[in-house]
Amino acid sequence: MGKLGVIGGMGPEATAFFYEEVIKHTNASRDQEHLDMVIISQASMPDRTHAIITGDDARLIQVMREDAQALETLGCTCIAIPCNTSHYFYDKIQSFTGVPIIHMPREAVREAAQARRARRIGIMGTDGTVRSGVYARECEALGVECMVPSPERQADVMSIIYENVKAGHPADMGKFSLVVDELVRRGCDAIILACTELSVVRRRQGAPDVCLDAMDVLVREAIERSGKLYRA
Repeated sequence: MGKLGVIGGMGPEATAFFYEEVIKHTNASRDQEHLDMVIISQASMPDRTHAIITGDDARLIQVMREDAQALETLGCTCIAIPCNTSHYFYDKIQSFTGVPIIHMPREAVREAAQARRARRIGIMGTDGTVRSGVYARECEALGVECMVPSPERQADVMSIIYENVKAGHPADMGKFSLVVDELVRRGCDAIILACTELSVVRRRQGAPDVCLDAMDVLVREAIERSGKLYRA
């Protein structure tokens, strides 16, 4: 069996949620049947959106290098990063280690396009995720259309992520509904929750069926790639 490494802390609550979901969905009947995991909760990691927008990413890259190499040294055979925005730096992070890193956006888009047969996919994520085009590139690779919220609704997404969840408050579900409704009106047949803070919102306060949580996909991939059976 493999050992799962996690570069977390972005944010801490989302990482805790990821850990709980891995436990919940691993087909195990006793402690010894669960995954061996090493979690680095790097809460001091520089803000990913800020790094993408400003180009000031040297410190972030340094910390990612240290974390990835530490997980390799500790014998991890697979790495998960429960933070969508950080996947803008995926190729660089992967170059730091021989341990395969799960590409969260790629797997989420594959799930939407292939399992759900979506042809137009909406993205709810940070400004960094949206502006970086990390999801748009994965959609293009699979021949599906990628839609992002209007500037007004994108501001609502950022408010939910930063002013609500990261600040320890309940999400404004009125704003959440405005974003979802806009994307559905524009023809989206799947909407990816492309921020782990939005995964926390879905867990606590729910989300419409049209929403596909990228965290769910990462959890399944992490379990299966570590040699365990996924329990729905």
